[in-house]
Amino acid sequence: MAKLEKGYVQVYTGKGKGKTTAAIGLAVRAAGADLKVFILQFIKMGEYSEIKSLRRFSENITIEQFGRGRFDGEPERGDIVPAQAGLERVKEVISSGEYDVVILEEANVAVKKGLFPEQNLLDIIDLRPPAVELVITGRGATEKVIDKADLVTEMTPVKHYFKEGVKARVGIEK
Repeated sequence: MAKLEKGYVQVYTGKGKGKTTAAIGLAVRAAGADLKVFILQFIKMGEYSEIKSLRRFSENITIEQFGRGRFDGEPERGDIVPAQAGLERVKEVISSGEYDVVILEEANVAVKKGLFPEQNLLDIIDLRPPAVELVITGRGATEKVIDKADLVTEMTPVKHYFKEGVKARVGIEK
């Protein structure tokens, strides 16, 4: 039984840092309110720090990965197949009525990289029951996804220590 009276579609996009962090923060807040959260990570695979942390909330937060890690260039079958499986999984999850919040991590990037067509993501938005909050993250949100969203936040880099040679740090960026 859904606990939200009304859910909305949120999009976190842009070239700046903080999209995943914002989504994870929302997941933790929702768990604190006893909402059930499902996080599906496209592209990503592995023991990121957020995975380790979110296990502590396993009563309220479920996280699944559908990727083999980051990639550059053209997608290969090994990138596309998990993304397609992720789409099927999110259809099941969003229709189940079991979750109040569904987060699609890097879904915008998956579309941009050609792992699945934009229309598949638009269909997921349309499939969302009214009481489910749907959060879509990743750089390069399309205009159609932005148009369907109720809230869009664009992370804009102003200054980043990465440009000074600082690599991603465990617990902060990864």
